[in-house]
Amino acid sequence: MASSLLVYAGLTDVADGFLARRFKMQSVLGTILDPAADKTLMTTLTITLAMKGMLPVPLAVVILGRDVLLSLSAFYIRYTSLPQPKTFKRYWDFSIPSAEVRPTQISKYNTFLQLLLMGFTTISPLLPFDVAAPLIALQWIVGTTTIWSGASYLFSKDAVRVIAQKGPPKSS
Repeated sequence: MASSLLVYAGLTDVADGFLARRFKMQSVLGTILDPAADKTLMTTLTITLAMKGMLPVPLAVVILGRDVLLSLSAFYIRYTSLPQPKTFKRYWDFSIPSAEVRPTQISKYNTFLQLLLMGFTTISPLLPFDVAAPLIALQWIVGTTTIWSGASYLFSKDAVRVIAQKGPPKSS
């Protein structure tokens, strides 16, 4: 059942992304909700598999730690790039874009590898052969790409773009 839900979530995410690009249906809210849904899925899988002893706790800490740090960074960037006046209501008003975060290439690979690891870990007890060695290798790869991905946001000048704000409307 869990494997079926994981496949379903992955396929619907791919379909959603394809349709949004194909029909140019991208929105500020969509650029927030889609990654948030992906992170919710990854967080749930990571915590559940670590609690079941199927994913090493240090790897779970790396995966979740990166996401927490990126989320905190996003809140900070939103606050610092939001034009005045900075109010709670304006902070959560996504019709006022202030910054755009673009996934780095390693981050895209990392997302794929994390999903592959979660899927492989989920189905591993059902397989009639031992997959411990490839699973451990994949865990090391994911740990490495997760750290690399987090660092790429810190050191890439193209990952975050502050959207230039126009001055206040002039009265006639």
